[in-house]
Amino acid sequence: MRIEAVKRRVPKEELGTRLTVRCGWTYGETVVFGEAANFAAYAFAPATLVTPLGALSILVTAVLAHFFLKEKLNIFGWVGCILCIVGSTTIVVNAPEERMVQSVQELWSLAMQPEFLIYALSTVATILFLIFYVAPLLGATNMLVYIGICSLVGSLSVMSCKVLGIALKLTLSGNNQFVYPQTYLSLAVVAVSVITQMNYLNKALDLFNTAVVTPFYYVLFTMATVLASVIMFKDWEQQTGPQIFSVMCGFSTILCGTFMLHATKDVDLPNLNSWSSLLHLPRGGGPVQRIDLAKL
Repeated sequence: MRIEAVKRRVPKEELGTRLTVRCGWTYGETVVFGEAANFAAYAFAPATLVTPLGALSILVTAVLAHFFLKEKLNIFGWVGCILCIVGSTTIVVNAPEERMVQSVQELWSLAMQPEFLIYALSTVATILFLIFYVAPLLGATNMLVYIGICSLVGSLSVMSCKVLGIALKLTLSGNNQFVYPQTYLSLAVVAVSVITQMNYLNKALDLFNTAVVTPFYYVLFTMATVLASVIMFKDWEQQTGPQIFSVMCGFSTILCGTFMLHATKDVDLPNLNSWSSLLHLPRGGGPVQRIDLAKL
């Protein structure tokens, strides 16, 4: 029996639906791959290095949108990107070394230190206070309430992610860590933390400007995570004063770049849309556009 291929003309509506579905699957696959890579990073590097470098995702998104989605970056956006790169490089060069861990039980003993227990209990108490008392009163008018909840929860989730990442790394190397209940407890903490973060971050994005929410969330989340990591793993015990100062300067540089990138992305600057325009700025009069940061 001979089978003949029949060429069928696909309607535009059906073709658009197919492309939409395929783009949706591609987006989902990319997100899963990115989050898996981010999760794996915590198994091989200290949180004080991985978390601040999260600003690079903002940079890559802005650059890709500029070239593929035609969302033009003005000169301040490019300067913000450069600041993020400089700050990230500074952090990488001066970051503390990863602590060698042999088992999940060793990590659990670090989590049971009095210093970290005080931090964890005070963080949980603050989160509950913000959720049940402050959020109903001020959540709709002050974005720091929802962002604060996300940041504090995120610091605990990162510590649990690091435990899970190291457990997977040791298990794949032949030392099974899933026989310990602490591994499953860490998994439960991660699940609850991620759901809570998604809930309150979406509320913040619904109520307030993304250009302001994103840099504030990045700053508070990074500060809370670095503090938790320093208390639990004592990452900077062997760091010198200049190295610690350099890391703080790198983080501050990333902060400035992130804020500049977001605060000016929707501002139309006709005379500052390219590097070459700096060489041809008119002198004297002309309308001046002022940027009101209070309205961003």
